[in-house]
Amino acid sequence: MNKLLEQAQSMKKKLESLQEELKTKTVEATSGGGIVSVTVNGEHAITALHIDPIALQDKDMLQDLIITAINDAQKKVKGMIEEHMSSVTGGFSIPGLL
Repeated sequence: MNKLLEQAQSMKKKLESLQEELKTKTVEATSGGGIVSVTVNGEHAITALHIDPIALQDKDMLQDLIITAINDAQKKVKGMIEEHMSSVTGGFSIPGLL
């Protein structure tokens, strides 16, 4: 029983460390061949957005490009988090940890 508690405490420390590490990691996604690029950190916060001035000529296209870039970045962040989580949990999927 004590060994199980030690393992749980160790995992908790690793998860806390991982959360801090993910705050500093970012992913970038682009759409429209680089017309729109977005950077998102490990907490799913958008930290940068670049829009090429050429996109300002077509509002509907710009909206679609922004949405596409953000959605792609969010998928990349999810993958990054899952990858890091598997190293902490030994490959087990534990819902709700991060």
